[in-house]
Amino acid sequence: MNKKRRRHTAEQIIKKLRDADAMLAADKSVGEVLQALEVSEATLSRWRSQSGGMKSEEAKRLKALEEENNRLKKIVADQALDISMLKEITRRN
Repeated sequence: MNKKRRRHTAEQIIKKLRDADAMLAADKSVGEVLQALEVSEATLSRWRSQSGGMKSEEAKRLKALEEENNRLKKIVADQALDISMLKEITRRN
């Protein structure tokens, strides 16, 4: 049985966590919840620890901020490399 790995958006994760809580409150077993959501127990646990009760909008904003942070880090790294190269060139002259 070869299952394709699925990437979930922040909104999908929040929805699945809410669904899991609702099913568990309705006396469904953990196994039934995992099967209904089509995720492993480890995935559900990781999602819970990462989301920490976030709402969908908060998760979306966090994801956008992380992407912006990564973009800015790359810019800073590129600038540091440029400065380093310019310093090396001026030392040679």
